[in-house]
Amino acid sequence: MQSAVELNELSKSFTVRRARRGGAAARFLDLVHARTETVLAVDRLSFSIAPGERVAFIGPNGAGKSTTLKMLAGILQPDAGDVRVLGLVPARQRTQLAFQIGTVFGQRSQLWYQLPPRDTFTLLGSVFEVDPRVHGRRVEALVSAFGVEALVDTPVRQLSLGERMRCEIIASLLHSPRLLFLDEPTIGLDVSAKAVIRDLLRAESERDRITLLLTSHDTGDMESVCDRVIVIHHGRLLWDGSLDGLRRGYLKRKRVTLWTEADHLDLEMPGVRLLSSKLHRTDVEIAFDTTPLGHVVDAVAKQTLIRDVAIEDPPLDEVIRALYAKAEGRRTAS
Repeated sequence: MQSAVELNELSKSFTVRRARRGGAAARFLDLVHARTETVLAVDRLSFSIAPGERVAFIGPNGAGKSTTLKMLAGILQPDAGDVRVLGLVPARQRTQLAFQIGTVFGQRSQLWYQLPPRDTFTLLGSVFEVDPRVHGRRVEALVSAFGVEALVDTPVRQLSLGERMRCEIIASLLHSPRLLFLDEPTIGLDVSAKAVIRDLLRAESERDRITLLLTSHDTGDMESVCDRVIVIHHGRLLWDGSLDGLRRGYLKRKRVTLWTEADHLDLEMPGVRLLSSKLHRTDVEIAFDTTPLGHVVDAVAKQTLIRDVAIEDPPLDEVIRALYAKAEGRRTAS
């Protein structure tokens, strides 16, 4: 089966100007003889994505995410390595690729601000050369699925951000793309609007087997929409696997809540950190590679009767921060 996205040893660098430090003399030197430096934005990056996969593509600012996405879309030409998207070489076959991919940008709109979304939908049907009858049926099906029947004839400027984002996603799906790039699709939305957008994206992907590549700093997007995460750092692949695997691999801690007969507990044990202590309830964080959960439970049982125990993984953003910190530590050491 052909991959939807395939990168093999992909690299891209840029030449940037570096200003000299100092006063007027330094600024004059910058004018007559600019000092430049080569910055490696993407460094021998390799991964593949199967058709229908939903993948979070993340990394800290400056990690190379935007550069990679621009190469996938054909906007930038790689310096080295190979890239194929839906069987096409993006930089050489950009027009052909444009008919098979869609984009959703949380901070940029493709809808005409003064016009109703339906007018933009009609225009996009012409841009993508879709048969008018087929396009009309597609519009009505998506409008119904996204529940925006009452919104498509209202000027975009009068829509809320959540309503506009639903229409943005419809606009990106009108030409039935096989691959959808999503850049911060829920930024600025309230909790309920985020949940709606996430559910709609996952449902559309599952129904039409659309491959999703999502970049976001909101871990809720990753957990609700994606099944796999690719993490890059300084242009290199740092992690490629499941979200659960990321948790297990990079943060050997869990949060444990104990409800007991005793008002408070004494848990001075290696690898156990007290988070909070309330009447009959104690919250701790346990490093399982230092002290197994069973040892903690045994120590508590010797003090009092245990009413209940709850175990939860740490929030995903903590896991990702730990991953970045570990990578920075290795980079500094080398």
